[in-house]
Amino acid sequence: LSLGLAAPPTVRIVHSGLACNIEEERYSERVYTIREGETLELTCLVTGHPRPQIRWTKTAGSASDRFQDSSVFNETLRISNIQRHQGGRYYCKAENGLGSPAIKSIRVDVYYLDDPIVTVHQSIGEAKEQFYYERTVFLRCVANSNPPVRYSWRRGQEVLLQGSDKGVEIYEPFFTQGETKILKLKNLRPQDYANYSCIASVRNVCSIPDKMVSFRLSNKTASPSIKLLVDDPIVVNPGEAITLVCVTTGGEPAPSLTWVRSASILPEKTVLNGGTLTIPAITSEDAGTYSCIANNNVGNPAKKSTNIIVRALKKGRFWITPDPYHKDDNIQIGREVKISCQVEAIPSEELTFSWFKNGRPLRSSERMVITQTDPDVSPGTTNLDIIDLKFTDFGTYTCVASLKGGGISDISIDVNISSSTVPPNLTVPQEKSPLVTREGDTIELQCQVTGKPKPIILWSRADKEVAMPDGAMQTESYDGILRIVNVSREMTGTYRCQTSQYNGFNVKPREALVQLIVQYPPAVEPTFLEIRQGQGRSITMSCRVLRAYPTRVLTYEWRLGSKLLRTGQFDVQDSTEYTVGSLSRDSYGIYNCNIINEAGAGRCSFLVTGKAYAPEFYYDTYNPLWQNRPRVYSYSLQWTQMNPDAVDRILAYRLGIRQAGQQRWWEQEITVNGNIQKGELITYNLTELIKPEAYEVRLTPITRFGEGDSTIRVIKYSGKKTFVYEQMREFHCGFEDGNICLFTQDDTDNFDWTKQSTATRDTKYTPNTGPNADRTGSKEGFYMYIETSRPRLEGEKARLVSPVFSVAPKNPYGATNTAYCFSFYYHMYGQHIGSLNVYLRLKGQTAIENPLWSSSGNKGQHWNQARVNINPPTSFQLIFEGIRGPGIEGDIAIDDVSIVEGECMKSDQPANNLRSGAVGTLAHIRLIPVIILMSVLSHQR
Repeated sequence: LSLGLAAPPTVRIVHSGLACNIEEERYSERVYTIREGETLELTCLVTGHPRPQIRWTKTAGSASDRFQDSSVFNETLRISNIQRHQGGRYYCKAENGLGSPAIKSIRVDVYYLDDPIVTVHQSIGEAKEQFYYERTVFLRCVANSNPPVRYSWRRGQEVLLQGSDKGVEIYEPFFTQGETKILKLKNLRPQDYANYSCIASVRNVCSIPDKMVSFRLSNKTASPSIKLLVDDPIVVNPGEAITLVCVTTGGEPAPSLTWVRSASILPEKTVLNGGTLTIPAITSEDAGTYSCIANNNVGNPAKKSTNIIVRALKKGRFWITPDPYHKDDNIQIGREVKISCQVEAIPSEELTFSWFKNGRPLRSSERMVITQTDPDVSPGTTNLDIIDLKFTDFGTYTCVASLKGGGISDISIDVNISSSTVPPNLTVPQEKSPLVTREGDTIELQCQVTGKPKPIILWSRADKEVAMPDGAMQTESYDGILRIVNVSREMTGTYRCQTSQYNGFNVKPREALVQLIVQYPPAVEPTFLEIRQGQGRSITMSCRVLRAYPTRVLTYEWRLGSKLLRTGQFDVQDSTEYTVGSLSRDSYGIYNCNIINEAGAGRCSFLVTGKAYAPEFYYDTYNPLWQNRPRVYSYSLQWTQMNPDAVDRILAYRLGIRQAGQQRWWEQEITVNGNIQKGELITYNLTELIKPEAYEVRLTPITRFGEGDSTIRVIKYSGKKTFVYEQMREFHCGFEDGNICLFTQDDTDNFDWTKQSTATRDTKYTPNTGPNADRTGSKEGFYMYIETSRPRLEGEKARLVSPVFSVAPKNPYGATNTAYCFSFYYHMYGQHIGSLNVYLRLKGQTAIENPLWSSSGNKGQHWNQARVNINPPTSFQLIFEGIRGPGIEGDIAIDDVSIVEGECMKSDQPANNLRSGAVGTLAHIRLIPVIILMSVLSHQR
């Protein structure tokens, strides 16, 4: 990568919750087993620069909720009291815009065991009055579990096994393999009347105990039977209290009774007491079918139902039908006219109608024919046919609807028949179409309706098949006015008003059209844009119109704060630009471009600033802390600068530090000399940090414009942990830091390797052996060596063990493992030099160490380089073994260990020896993509 440090993300998942078991890398997938109710905790460890964004997602296996049912945007996914439905595959996804996102998954298996249930059945087709004088009985045991359950049966204290008793057969039905265990009692015998226990077990996985259920089989065992002490159906008036009583008439053991309501839940106000259900103050919403169910796990449950009907009368309407035999919509003397009334009635069979003329009862006669429509055709409708209309028939006709059961208010509908009773007509006032309004206003669309009586008006969209503003396809209006609140641009279009037959004439509908035009201010882009640029440079801002109505008469104005810069008018173009030729301190600020039409203005805002971008902390430092003092630690803080050339040169950084949880920041300035390059790694050593406290660090770049954007991170004292270099590409170690690149001393050897520099070595050192400087010739640089002075004896060994290096998983279809070039420098000078051996230890083969390289004897007063190709099939460690020779002039040293992906080249140049800046100073370091350090969290139960 040309960005020096920039590196695509890598990901690893570690667990710290209450796991029962972790299976590593099974078919490249890890399986995490946890007991239901425990706490799941998964942490996603990432590397990459810039710091990748982390997202946890879950798929439960179905496509519908993939990557949707949960999303967590931090490193740790924590689910307390985990439930079975939360099992599944969890993905950690990390992306930083470089390369492909890194994704790792882990499958979470939630273990549980529910209480088993025993149900009892007799052989099909042999049922007689007494349930259990039958020959064959089946006891079925079922328990929900993960992993699959193992069942065992007992009769009393005796364990029943297949074949242990000829009268007993134990089997699993084929279609429920593993879920059910059936105990079949053939040719029922007296000893078969006993207490049976089913024990469900998941073999104590996750410490889940076995669960047991018992059932007593006797000659009285019988399936349940019930009866309801209520009518069916039950017809009641609203407001009444109703009680349903269900009693058991048989069943051993005693059945339990439950009430259910078909296609719905029981009303909230329901009172249950055993088999008795009470609904106080019933309403129409409470109507429906209610069922009582009795169950004792013997045979099939018993069920009895009743239907509750709540009386109601609602929605009274009428219509007038002129003589159907003439094509005339008007009422005329000497012709027929029909008046119809309609109501909604529950129950419909209780509905009765009575007719009145001018308040006096009306009976059916030859000229006044009263009929009730067939309920199946048009329920709840009555008609009054007036044959041969006479002048004396003019008046007010009333139809009254009532329910026979009483208790419900009647509905009374008046219809006036006179010479002024005329069919409707619809018109739109001239100034009411087209109607022009602005987005957000309230508008009234108006259709004037004439005629007597005035019918209900139906409004709908005429130009497209879409819903009205209230969501319905049609909206009813009693006065012909459609009122729309908070008009939006989507409501522009043509609306139809038409007469309905209700409360008017049953004739062909009259209709009219109203056009609505909604104006709205310009929509523009960008609504906000931040532009960062240094002084003396130029910038151009552009504001574009996306949509506006009306589109004509568009003007624009550019302002800086309240100062007007330029105005103009659009002709055919849809955008306007403004350029600042040379930025000065006065020309920074907020620029607004307003684009204006009749309906209002749209605004583009540009924040022009000289602020520097935020620095990006480098989190993948593989040697971040020194632990060379008992109470304090140091930290190698590293970062790169985002877009360093975007604004003026960065003069300094303001460093703030505070102990986690504290309010006050301690601040200091770090001076920067020269220009910072893109991707350049900057190092600053923090010292005197108190163990084991964590600290917040804030870093703010400073230019001549002032402070830029800050970045904050937390640094933690990590103590002694095992470190793994995950999916390693390169590793370089010059033994400069306090934790010697995470190399460790072997516990099984005779003495230790020592870290030393020529400048700090003991003045009483042995002459004529050991190096005079580190590999680069620096007296201050460090290296590792074995001190062979007394009390060391010939043949004693010192062993230095590298951290674990993880290689990318081997492709099962690939030909070879990844090759690495392992190189190091060694110094073997002195007349008593013994041997230096290097071994390769592979993961899973702790006892087996493969010899890799070896050398013995005096090699002269200089550093030599060794290079070896290695092809490890799995994670590995390297071991340097120094063996003391026959005397004290036998010091052996090593320095600049490196491992690089790919085979060693003959033209390999020695790697650059990278150094951190001295404490309190700033160092610029150019790095190739750096190794990735991950800490393996120790699993705690």
